[in-house]
Amino acid sequence: MMIRPSKHNDPDKTLVYATFLILKRLKNQKIMPYEALLSFIKKEIVSGEYLFLPALNFLFLLGLIDYQAKTDMIEYIEQK
Repeated sequence: MMIRPSKHNDPDKTLVYATFLILKRLKNQKIMPYEALLSFIKKEIVSGEYLFLPALNFLFLLGLIDYQAKTDMIEYIEQK
């Protein structure tokens, strides 16, 4: 899976789009259960479950989200 879309990709089925949707949702909600976020992506993108973890990993590497293991929640980290 490539991070960068090409002309052969459907723009609504790329890692960049899944990352955008997750980030947009978390900016509004601030914190969400893992399963609720996964369900949201599955509804928005056909076969979105395959893009979900790579998108979370990408956001985590960028320092935009944090995972709270005790509560199984994904939290948006405000950038200052």
